[in-house]
Amino acid sequence: MTNTLARIKKTGKNFEIVVDLDNALKFKKRESNIIEAEGDKIFTDSKKGLVPSEKDLRDAFGTTDITEIVKKIVREGEVQLTQEHRDEEKEKKFRQIVEFLSKNAIDPKTRNPITAERIKNALEQSHINIKNTSVENQIKDILTGINKIIPIKLESKKVRITVPAVHTGKAYGIIAQYKEDEKWLNDGNLEVVVSVPSGIIMDFYDKLNSITHGSAITEEIKNE
Repeated sequence: MTNTLARIKKTGKNFEIVVDLDNALKFKKRESNIIEAEGDKIFTDSKKGLVPSEKDLRDAFGTTDITEIVKKIVREGEVQLTQEHRDEEKEKKFRQIVEFLSKNAIDPKTRNPITAERIKNALEQSHINIKNTSVENQIKDILTGINKIIPIKLESKKVRITVPAVHTGKAYGIIAQYKEDEKWLNDGNLEVVVSVPSGIIMDFYDKLNSITHGSAITEEIKNE
């Protein structure tokens, strides 16, 4: 069990609690409904042991109920991450990227798959900054870095998409990173051709359908 601070600033004052890091992150991600502060204590400065008055709590949170205040601090505030946790998350993301590329990438010269060990070595040699975000949101930068070490290419699917005008604003953020061509139609609809890595095509469709409520029209373009 690793303890850390969760904190928030309200009504010009700082409020801090000591919580279990794993439990706090699960609660913040809504993967759990239970969260407790160590000793059921709220601080204004945990290092000095300073605590707020009941008036301070009521002004900031509308209640003096410790359980409710703890929930609000964790859900709405900042949970401090330890260096150990950051390192673990970085290593986990590194393994996800290696697994993704070993399943979906090929050597464009030979058309052969690339082993996980070769990809791992190329990632390490390229010194790519791996971010704690989804693989698909950083895959282009990763491929650019690896390409300096070894030839690599993702197998991809080309899709023509027509997005209704009412949804183009939100959908564009998903489409833009894979866009090869776009055309704005007279009725305000957007017609775009994207090239999406085969390994994430279903996730791409899920996100697109969620934002457009299933109204986007998609047509896979077969390679000639």
